[in-house]
Amino acid sequence: MNIRKLYFFGGLFLNLSVIILLVTGSPLLTIALDKNNEIPLGTLITWIVMISLPFTIYWGFKDLREPSSKFNGILSRFLKIILLLGILWVPISYVLAGNLSFTFSEKTAFQGGQLAMRWFWWLSYGIGIGAILTLIVSWISLLFKKKKIVNH
Repeated sequence: MNIRKLYFFGGLFLNLSVIILLVTGSPLLTIALDKNNEIPLGTLITWIVMISLPFTIYWGFKDLREPSSKFNGILSRFLKIILLLGILWVPISYVLAGNLSFTFSEKTAFQGGQLAMRWFWWLSYGIGIGAILTLIVSWISLLFKKKKIVNH
């Protein structure tokens, strides 16, 4: 098995494992990583999937690594932006929440408040949805590409 396939299948396994932990609300997510109980394991686990989901898609689909058309080049750049946002998810989320457990309150100040919480959720869902939408659009473009080849 070549290294690209190893990255892809490793990332796929990692993504599915983390998604199962998140969906089931596993107690592993609340284990503290520091003595002050301020950094839950869930932060690290979620960050891993924020990076590995777009990374897995990147390694799994050649047209997103080495675009063969202008359209795939756009999708590839979009996926790289999603990957960058995944890498920056913890620092951005920390700025929004003011803590590494990413908890928000009813306060009126931006950091840690309700507006920051909406930004946090938009960022968090946006990374996952953006990566999956890139994959779906890439698949749909393959259907049109194959249809075009058949018609010629």
